[in-house]
Amino acid sequence: MTRLGMVIDLEKCVGCRACMVACKVENNTPESAFWMYVFRLEDGEYPESRVSFLPRPCQHCDNAPCVKVCPVGARYTRDHGIVVTDWDRCIGCRYCEVACPYGVNYFNYKKPKELQYLNWENPDVEVHSQGEVPPYKNPVLAGKFGPEQRKVAGGGHTKGVMEKCTFCVHRVDSGLDPACVVNCPVGALIFGDLEDPESPASRAIADKPAYRLLEERDTRPKVRYIGAPVSSTAREIERPKVRN
Repeated sequence: MTRLGMVIDLEKCVGCRACMVACKVENNTPESAFWMYVFRLEDGEYPESRVSFLPRPCQHCDNAPCVKVCPVGARYTRDHGIVVTDWDRCIGCRYCEVACPYGVNYFNYKKPKELQYLNWENPDVEVHSQGEVPPYKNPVLAGKFGPEQRKVAGGGHTKGVMEKCTFCVHRVDSGLDPACVVNCPVGALIFGDLEDPESPASRAIADKPAYRLLEERDTRPKVRYIGAPVSSTAREIERPKVRN
């Protein structure tokens, strides 16, 4: 059975944050929401200090706390293991946000057009957009996906719903890798079927010790990390501050 996951090579990551930008562009996430976040970690003291970086997407847990607490079934796990939110069903109770130990959930607290970086009705913007639709109205992301045909792709669709990384489910359903993976300039992000020994993700961890974040929580993430150990602060991840 297919079980899609991601491997992140910390020895390759240079902290360029191209993955963060790619995610926002591809998924049209609202202002201040980062479904992919890259933490900058420091160990030691000058002049012996060491800087490393930790990319953190949604961990797409096999034992996902967010799925368990959703009272309406809006947060669920697809057949291939990707954890998504049906934003057409979500009631915005934010239980998933509280339950997640990784801080990956974001709440849409305003109307979509009020949560964008640009005012698309501004005459100065219209000159450059040349009639293109605003990001939150991207017709691809407004579609229904999977055999269940549910609205699970993209961000910033409507006020009062929870959103998070989907592994770019709309791309995966078309046979493509997530945007963060294809835009990483050093190949630090690897995506594939963890049950297929020949997939890129499986080959990446075949001969290297891999570990997962907060393994003691028994969430069983499908995101694995390889490479040099990161700072101990990575074990106490805090969600980046966002505008209230």
